[in-house]
Amino acid sequence: MENTSGDNFTVIAGLPMYNEEETIGTIVLQVSDHVDKVICVDDGSSDSCASIATRLGAEVIRHRFNRGYGGALKSIFHRAIELDVDVLVVLDADGQHAPEDISRLVQPIRDGDADVVIGSRFVEGGDGISMPAYRKLGIKVITAASNLSSDLGINDTQSGFRAFSRLALQRLRFDSEGMELSLELLEDAKEKDLTVKEVPTIIRYDVPKGSSYTPVSHGFVVFIYALITLSQKKPLLVLGLPGVSLLLAGAAMGMQAVNQVSEYTQFTVGAGLSAIWVGVLGLALIATGVVLQSARTFMRLLIVREFGMD
Repeated sequence: MENTSGDNFTVIAGLPMYNEEETIGTIVLQVSDHVDKVICVDDGSSDSCASIATRLGAEVIRHRFNRGYGGALKSIFHRAIELDVDVLVVLDADGQHAPEDISRLVQPIRDGDADVVIGSRFVEGGDGISMPAYRKLGIKVITAASNLSSDLGINDTQSGFRAFSRLALQRLRFDSEGMELSLELLEDAKEKDLTVKEVPTIIRYDVPKGSSYTPVSHGFVVFIYALITLSQKKPLLVLGLPGVSLLLAGAAMGMQAVNQVSEYTQFTVGAGLSAIWVGVLGLALIATGVVLQSARTFMRLLIVREFGMD
């Protein structure tokens, strides 16, 4: 971790925005009280949010077309690195996040206790006001899948209220331009040995204009990303468990076929063949999982030997 204490400690806020003219003015004014500079990324908006933010003193970066949340965050990261800031705080422009909690996210970085700080709804003191039950369930499922693949131990992987130290800005790299970026950043932080910490915050769902992403599309994209990552990092778990299940199912079907033969003294072709195919598929999945897991372990050993990394 990087020690960021000092007199010239600079904090900026980054706000991705897409057609946020109803709320951006209020958010820029509120956020400005807690940071040294506000940077907004107009991600291909068709309304006047960019001009409103500019008039209120924010620096506005314009995208000619809508690139998505990840694309907006790339522009924010790039500008924060150019400015050589101590902390970048990212929050939504729709009023869901509380600007007064910015100092709470910044403090662990200022103290040298964290490189990435997440404003969490699911730690003690945090909450999601008027949060629909189905959304909460979806976030819990995505978080569980992500923690299973990366051993992050994070309670709220989908919070967009985050703070990044200078070291995190320099080290983190991400390819995604959609909402799956929320997981990719955390996984990369784990790979880069950056310390991630959660602090409680309250995220509102009773704002006039919420996220432009629907819960279904957002959840589906991120969950698929989590499953793909899980299959890459723990192939034996993803392929081995279904393989064992199919093998056991094939064995059960085979026993049923044997019982039918013994009971009616007639050879039951259909059940017998199905048992064989299901069993073979199960064995194939198990074998594939073992091979991929062994290959991943071998590659990690090579990296450790070549670069001395843990």
